[in-house]
Amino acid sequence: MVRKLKYHEQKLLRRLDLVNWEASGGNLAEVRALRRYRLGRREDYVQYKALARSVRALARRLRDLGPASAAFRARCAAALLEKLHGLGLVNSRQSLAVCESLSAAAFCRRRLPCLLVKLRMAQNLRHAVTFVEQGHVRVGPEVVTDPALLVPRAVEDFITWVDASRLRQKVLDYNQERDDFDLAA
Repeated sequence: MVRKLKYHEQKLLRRLDLVNWEASGGNLAEVRALRRYRLGRREDYVQYKALARSVRALARRLRDLGPASAAFRARCAAALLEKLHGLGLVNSRQSLAVCESLSAAAFCRRRLPCLLVKLRMAQNLRHAVTFVEQGHVRVGPEVVTDPALLVPRAVEDFITWVDASRLRQKVLDYNQERDDFDLAA
């Protein structure tokens, strides 16, 4: 009963999938998180929510194990807490209660642009995302251009500017730490 779409209408709707359109739920909290953490893709946030949900479910299962498997529960809980602490998602390794309150925002706070703001290498998230996308930041020896990179605690100390970056040169000039050898290069 619906008329056939004209050519220009088909062309406009080619990229739009009206059947599986996921933003129609009026999910205001999700939109706020996308804006707050400057997430470029909604799929990243959906993936973070799924990971947080699976960690919470695993923590609940470990909590509900009977007293007969106390040694197994303690081993698995310690391994889970160690892994989450190493990723920087939880602050303490004391109990599973911190795992049961894990949210997608914890994953968002471990993204590279958020850590740049935390380390005061950028004034705000918008600038941090721009710096990462333009290739001004490296993590260890690797130049990173993907703002969705999750940085673990062990690698957090190795976030620096790229050697050839104009931003690094400006920071060194401002701090009066620029070497004469760097001026020749």
